[in-house]
Amino acid sequence: MSVTTTHWAGSSDGVEPVVRPGKLKVFLGAAPGVGKTYRMLDEAHRRAARGADVVVGFVQCHRRRHTEARLDGMEAIPLAAHTHRGGMHAELDREALLSRRPQVVLIDELAHTNAPGSGLHPKRWQDVEDVLASGIDVFTTLNVQHLESLSDVVEKITGVPQHETVPDEFVRRADEIELVDLPPEGLRRRLAHGDIYPPERIDASMANYFRTGNLIALRELALLWLAGRVDEALHRYRTEHGIGEVWETRERVVVALTGGPEGETLIRRAARIAGRSAGGDLLAVHIARSDRLAAGVSQAALAGQRVLVEQLGGSYHSVVGDEVPTALVDFALAANATQLVLGTSRRRRLERFLTGRGIGETVVALSEDIDVHMVTHERAGHGRLLPSRRRTLPTSRLIAGPLTGVILPVLLTLALDRVRGTLNLTSEALLFLVAVVGVACIGGVASALVAALTAALLLNYWFMPPLGEFTMSDPDSVLALVVFAVVAVTVAAAADRSLRLSRRAARATAEAETMSSLAGSIVRGDQTIPALLERTRETFGMETVELAREAPRTGTAARNGRVSVGSPHPALVVAAGPESFLVLRGRTLPSSERRVLAAFAAHVGAAVERARLAEAAAEVEPIKAADRLRTALLRAVGHDLRTPLAGALAAVSSLRTPDVDFSAEDRAELLESAETSLHRLNRLVENLLDLSRLQAGALALDLRPTSLEEVLPAALESLEPAAAGVPGIDVHNVETVPAFQADPPLLERVLANLVGNAVRHAPGDRPVLVTASTLAGRVEVRIADRGPGIAADDRERVFEPFQRLGDRDNTTGLGLGLALARGLTEAMDGTLTPEETPGGGLTMVLSLPVAETAAAGRL
Repeated sequence: MSVTTTHWAGSSDGVEPVVRPGKLKVFLGAAPGVGKTYRMLDEAHRRAARGADVVVGFVQCHRRRHTEARLDGMEAIPLAAHTHRGGMHAELDREALLSRRPQVVLIDELAHTNAPGSGLHPKRWQDVEDVLASGIDVFTTLNVQHLESLSDVVEKITGVPQHETVPDEFVRRADEIELVDLPPEGLRRRLAHGDIYPPERIDASMANYFRTGNLIALRELALLWLAGRVDEALHRYRTEHGIGEVWETRERVVVALTGGPEGETLIRRAARIAGRSAGGDLLAVHIARSDRLAAGVSQAALAGQRVLVEQLGGSYHSVVGDEVPTALVDFALAANATQLVLGTSRRRRLERFLTGRGIGETVVALSEDIDVHMVTHERAGHGRLLPSRRRTLPTSRLIAGPLTGVILPVLLTLALDRVRGTLNLTSEALLFLVAVVGVACIGGVASALVAALTAALLLNYWFMPPLGEFTMSDPDSVLALVVFAVVAVTVAAAADRSLRLSRRAARATAEAETMSSLAGSIVRGDQTIPALLERTRETFGMETVELAREAPRTGTAARNGRVSVGSPHPALVVAAGPESFLVLRGRTLPSSERRVLAAFAAHVGAAVERARLAEAAAEVEPIKAADRLRTALLRAVGHDLRTPLAGALAAVSSLRTPDVDFSAEDRAELLESAETSLHRLNRLVENLLDLSRLQAGALALDLRPTSLEEVLPAALESLEPAAAGVPGIDVHNVETVPAFQADPPLLERVLANLVGNAVRHAPGDRPVLVTASTLAGRVEVRIADRGPGIAADDRERVFEPFQRLGDRDNTTGLGLGLALARGLTEAMDGTLTPEETPGGGLTMVLSLPVAETAAAGRL
C-alpha cells in the first residue's frame, strides 16, 4: 500500500522523489461541544474502512464517553511526555509521526500551544505544517474563536480573552473545511446533560460562555466566515477555468457612486433591489481617478453615503481607474454581481451631443450578463452646459504672458538676424517653436496664441524666401502657423491643467489638515464647544464666532444662550443643527471656504447635541434614582413591616387575654416571639429611614469596595429560622471573587431576600446553591434552587408587586421581596435577572461592578 503520492524528476543518473504536500481537512465549530472531534473520528473510520492507513496523532476526549468510544480500534501514536513548571504535559510526538508516515493522521485542537521545550515549534498548527509538507493528510479541529481575525470580536461577545489563535491564512489554505453545526438550544441541552463538561462546571458555563446570545453570535460568525471562504473558492475556480460570465449563485447588487447629490437615492434603490431576495448583497463602489483629483467629487458626500451603505448592511469599495466604465464593469464582474445600478447622466443634451456617449451608455455596452438599472433622479439633466473656465494663473502672469508673447519672438528674430547664414530654416523654426512653448508655460492659452501668431509672421517675413515679404499663401507658411498654434495651445492647456491639479491637491491637503486639527480640538479638554468656536475663528480668520439658538436678524446681535469669541461685525450665519447656528463676523468667505465651514458647523452641531443629551441625562438620573428608592420604600412598608408587626401584636394580645391562663413555658414563648418580631421591625425601620433620607437627598449611598465574604454570612443569619439552616444552603467560590462596589447594608438585605425566596421554593432534599464568578468587569452572584422554576414568559413578572405566580402559601408575605431586591440592586448600579437552573429550577443572577472597574469609570 502506497503511503504517500510521489512523482520522479531528474535525469537517469540521479532521480529523486518529489513529495506532494498532504491535504488538510478542518472540522470547524462555533463553540466547544458541538461534536467536532466526534465527527472527525467518524470520518477517520470511513477512511480506514476504504483501506486508508489512518492513525491518531493527538485526540483530546475531555472525558466524553461517546467520543472515547469512537477511539476504540484505532491505532494511536504514543504521546510525548514533557515536564514544565513541575507539571507533566502530553504533547504530539511529531518525530514519531513522521517516522510512522501514515496516509492520514488525526491531530485535535489545532490552536493548542505546545508546552515550552516540548518540540521544534511553539504552536500545534506549525507542527501540522511540517506533517503536511511530508505528504501526510491531516484531519484537525478548530473553534471559530481561535481564528486570529475573529479573536477580538469573540472576546467582546463572551468577555473571555483568546490566548490561542491560528492565522486565518493557514486555515484558508485547507483543502476542505467542514462546519460542524449545532443549534444553541441543542448545545445547551448537551451541556446540561453532562455531555460536554463535568457537573461542577455546568452551572458556570451555562451562565457565562454558553449563554444563548453568545452561542447565536458565535454560530453566525462561523457561518459568515465559512461563507466568505466559499466565495473565495468560487472566485478562484472561475478564474482558473477562465469563466467570465456571471453565475447567479445569489443576488449581488453593485451601485456606482460619483460623490454627487444623487448618491443617497441610488443607494436606497439598490438596497431595495438587493432586499427582494434572501441573502442579497449590496456593494457600493466609487471609481477614483489615479490622480485622486477627479473634478466634481465631494469627499464629504462620499463619506455620508458610505455611512448610509453600511447602515443598510452593504459594503463600500473604492477602485482606482481612469476609464470609469471599464473599471466599474471589471469590479462588478470580479464581484460576480448580478445587477448594476447607475444614475442617469447629469449632463444636458447639448453637452451630451458635443462630448458623445456617456458613462451609463458605455457601461450598458460592456456589461455582458449583468443587468444595468439606470435610475432617474432630481439632478438628471441639470449639470453645467460646459465646464466653467476658472482662472488658475495669477494676475501678474496673465499680464506678462501676452507681452512676453510679442517681445520674445522679436528678440529672437534680432538675434537670428545677426547670425544669418549660420543656421538653416529648420533650425530657425525650431527656435521659434521653443519660444512659443516657453510663453505658453508662462501665460497660458491666450499668451500662447499671441506668441504663435507673432512667431509665424516674423519667421515668414525675415527667414522664408522671398525675404521681406508676407507670403501667407505659401503652404509652408500656413503649416508653420498651424503647427505653432497647435503646439502652443497643447502645451498651455497641459500647463494650465497641471497648475489646476496642483492647486487642488494643495487645497485638499490644507482641508485635510484643517479637519484633522478640528478633530484634535474636539478630543482635547472638557469644554469642546468653546474649543471648536475658537478653532473656527482661527481657521477662517474671523473677528468673532458665536453659537446662537436662533438665526439673528440682520444687524442684531445673537441672543438666547450664545457662546461668543471676539467682537461684533457684519454676520455670516451657518446652520449647525436643528436649533443651533454659527454666527461669524469678519471677512467675506469665498464659496470654496464655505464648504469647509459647513463641515465645521456640522461638528459644532454634533457637539451641541451631545452636550444637550448629557445635560438631559444628568437631569433625569437623580429623578430615576429617587423614583427607584421611593418605589422600594413603599413596597417595603407594605410588605416587610406588616409581618413582624402582626407577629408582635398577636403575641402581646395573647398575653393580655384574661380568659387564658398560660403556663410559664407558653408565656416565655410568646414573649420571645414578640421580642423577635420587634427586633426585626426595628431593623427594617432603620433601613427604611435610611432609604427615605436617601430619597430626599439627605443621605447618600455608601458605595464602597465590598467583599462578598463580609456580607453573605450576615445576610444568611438574618433569614427566618426555617430558612437559615446551614445544611440547606451550599456556598461556593465566595472567596475567589474580587471586591465590588455596593452599599453593605443594602446588599445584605438583597441577598437575604434572594436566598430566603430560594429556600422557600427549594425541595427539602436539594440545597440552595450560592456561587460567585467574575465576567467582563462585574461580579455575578448566583442563587440557584431546584424548585419548580418559572416559565420564560413569567420571569419578569416575579419582580412585579402583589403577585405570587400561583404560590398558595399566604404566610410568606405579599410577594414584594423580589421587587424590593431589584429596586435596591439597581440603586447600587447593579442588575438582577432570573435564569433557568440547568436540570430544573430558578437561578437569580445578581451583578455588580468590580471596584476597580467602577472607579475607572468615574475618572
